[in-house]
Amino acid sequence: MVRPEVPYGSGAVRGARALVRRRAVRAAGAVAVVLGLLLWWLLPSSDPAPSGNVTFATGVPTGVYARYGTLLQQRLGRDAPDLDLGLRASEGSVENIEMLVSGKADFTIAQSDAVADYLDSGGEGAERLSACARLYDDYVQLVVPADSPVRSARDLRGLRVGTGEARSGVNLVAGRLLRAAGLDRERDLREEAIGIDRMPSLLAKGELDAFLWTGGLPTSAIEQLARHTRIRLVQLGDLVPRLQRMEPETRYYRPAVMPADAYPDVQQGEPVDTVAVSNLLVTTDRTDPEVAEAVTRSLINSRDQIGNEVHAAQKVDLRTAIYTDPLPLHTGAERYYRAVKP
Repeated sequence: MVRPEVPYGSGAVRGARALVRRRAVRAAGAVAVVLGLLLWWLLPSSDPAPSGNVTFATGVPTGVYARYGTLLQQRLGRDAPDLDLGLRASEGSVENIEMLVSGKADFTIAQSDAVADYLDSGGEGAERLSACARLYDDYVQLVVPADSPVRSARDLRGLRVGTGEARSGVNLVAGRLLRAAGLDRERDLREEAIGIDRMPSLLAKGELDAFLWTGGLPTSAIEQLARHTRIRLVQLGDLVPRLQRMEPETRYYRPAVMPADAYPDVQQGEPVDTVAVSNLLVTTDRTDPEVAEAVTRSLINSRDQIGNEVHAAQKVDLRTAIYTDPLPLHTGAERYYRAVKP
């Protein structure tokens, strides 16, 4: 059977052509959407990457703060290459806070008790301080020669004791621990206000009888000391009840246990009761939110990398990093945490 011809321009032909045109338009639209998504994914964000120079106050050269700062600097160099993070040494937490409020530094690590002490004393510019993260705990470590008769901080009377540099966090803690032990730091012992860069060597040479240190576990300077000098860690757990009665100035100290494997060669499989205090990554309201967000992101994302060399960094946790008491979160850090919130 022969089908009749359909005249050109008839309704059927026009309908077929319209259908083809609509399909072509839809296909072109779909291609445009896909291309747009690819461009959005491949091209850089319209938001400018943070840039400029910022300064990070660390601590004494052989301390945990200094090594942490160096490793964070390296990570940030990859994550935010236009942001130049410079490092500046200090005596420790107390001086670090002073450097922040004076504008000599933009970021630092400081013990929460030192921060609280600055706030409580009405330190100049205290209202400008804020935090990007809670990091890890510092453990108070009382180190003596292995054959020392010292079994408690109370036994330090009359001895030569290193207590950290004058503007360090350990020096602040030392004063409170000695008071809890019933000792007057000026009358009852021969105090040496020197840092972890010098205390181990003086103990090894017999020029110190003991030294106090607050730091993450393990502290490399103490590990190195133990390789050539027989030393012992003295428990400080017996001071906890008295420290608790000294609140509010001691409210950021908590009872803690140094695990047996913190210094295996020193502890011989035995844990040591002590006191711990948390560390914060601190900045001020002068820091641009974009910069604070970038630094916070690098710090959290570099936990495993930094933790390979600074074991204390393995304790940095996204779930607890936001608890920065006694400081509020910086707006840039808060923005980062909101973005990654599950």
